Amino acid sequence: MSVVAELQQLKKGPAGGRKRKHKENKAGHLFLLPWTIGLIGITLFPMAASLYLAFTNYNLLQSPEWIGMENITRMLGDDRLHNSLQVTFTYVFVGVPIQLAVSLAIAMLLDRGMRGLSFYRSVFYLPSMLGSSVAIAVLWRQIFGHSGLINQLLAMVGIEGQGWVSSPDTALGTLIILHVWTFGAPMVIFLAGLRQIPDMYYEAASIDGASRFKQFFAITIPLLTPIIFFNLVLQLIGAFQNFTQAFIVSGGSGGPADSTLFYTLYLYQQGFGRFDMGYASAMAWLLVLIIASITAVNFWLSKYWVHYDD
Repeated sequence: MSVVAELQQLKKGPAGGRKRKHKENKAGHLFLLPWTIGLIGITLFPMAASLYLAFTNYNLLQSPEWIGMENITRMLGDDRLHNSLQVTFTYVFVGVPIQLAVSLAIAMLLDRGMRGLSFYRSVFYLPSMLGSSVAIAVLWRQIFGHSGLINQLLAMVGIEGQGWVSSPDTALGTLIILHVWTFGAPMVIFLAGLRQIPDMYYEAASIDGASRFKQFFAITIPLLTPIIFFNLVLQLIGAFQNFTQAFIVSGGSGGPADSTLFYTLYLYQQGFGRFDMGYASAMAWLLVLIIASITAVNFWLSKYWVHYDD
């Protein structure tokens, strides 16, 4: 505050200070108003409405009918829902660890000071931007189709391929590969974390005769545990909500034989295919509870393996 402003403030006295503070608070509230409206209108109100609809029978055309716990008990006996949970858990707990391992390996490769680092970093990050798009999902279905690129490459070495996305044994695997391919975002975060590890640790370890393998497990991994934990939580939450790839690759059916029936896809089928919004809302809240529970368990377990440099 300038001297002139301070003199004016003293002249105005405490009442003037309160008035100025009131104006500042008012301006702050005005700036927060769009965010507050969005939070209430786009997040909190739909969540409250969804929670209410979870206990109703609602088909969009008639008023919701309160049915209590009927949707919950229905979920317990829904075999397709159980299958969708199995498919989703397989996708998450196989795809996410592989993706993190690949992204860390690529990040360590890029951290060696190679030429054209910015170019390679952009190239590797590109799949993260495109991986969830409809175009990539369509391309993926073509690549793993009967006459796709994979079978053409196999034919060159005398191996007869198959329709990878049309076989119940391999369809989910193709989607896991697609998930692993979008390793760019965690890779960039790993790369930033690797840059924060002081070189003196590696120099001291080299003087002591530690191999690169020992340095990786004794220095790199322990110091990267906060980054690993951050990427793990983000990727788990994102993988549980995967929808586009399964919808496009299976044509919206979750086939073949429900092998790619992700939980979100089955929820979509119930809500927008059968207009069973009450049941879909109950499924949505189950997904929220699953993600929240796994995230809470991750945070609880983090005290045993995540090390922060104090």
